Amino acid sequence: MTRSSKDLIYASKQDKVEKFVFDEDVAGVFEDMIQRSVPGYTALNQLLPIVANQFIQEGSNVYDLGCSLGEASISIAYAANCSNIQIHAVDNSAAMIKQFQARLKSLNLKFPIQLIHDDVAAVDIINGSFAVLNYTLQFIDRSQRDMLINKICTGLNKNGALLLSEKITYQDVNEEALMQQLHENFKRQNDYSEMEISQKREALENVLIRDTHEQHIERLQNAGFSKISVLTKYLNFVSYLAIK
Repeated sequence: MTRSSKDLIYASKQDKVEKFVFDEDVAGVFEDMIQRSVPGYTALNQLLPIVANQFIQEGSNVYDLGCSLGEASISIAYAANCSNIQIHAVDNSAAMIKQFQARLKSLNLKFPIQLIHDDVAAVDIINGSFAVLNYTLQFIDRSQRDMLINKICTGLNKNGALLLSEKITYQDVNEEALMQQLHENFKRQNDYSEMEISQKREALENVLIRDTHEQHIERLQNAGFSKISVLTKYLNFVSYLAIK
């Protein structure tokens, strides 16, 4: 885990709340932000190398799509039970890639990590055994989501797997309202103020666009994944394991 400054991005009143972007300000506080905002984030990172080792194949490629500061890539590079894999870490945020690169300089990893500054949809998936798409699809235009999941499935080898994590929405309005309220209470418990919660919500409007559980399952099935399981669920944050 990286050392991160405390997230104070929305702690002061903003005359105009700009759309949320993964810039240098966010990259500098990202670990603190995601720990305090995403229920189950730590538990998922503990599970990730265990799950990855179930599917990583010798001589194959591993993809971390929307890698941010590289938590998934680094945990796999430390823990993979094989002798020859290549890890490709992709993010379209220059600030995230820059901090990830700096972080790598102090680490002694078992496997190399290739950093790629690009949109995840632009990267070719070839000879893949395991792919991670954590809290990334929700920031991609809806018109491109099916294509991306199809591309991942096509590029995975037989018995390869995708770990997909997303914040979901609900068809039932009462369930949606309850889960949103519980999530905001989670943030309050983690020392976010009412103003921070409100301004962050406004910044993410029309930027983080959620799908339902049913939409995710249908998309994964249509792409060609043969077995889809809910790996973890914390409030409205769900991780799916999809096996080809």
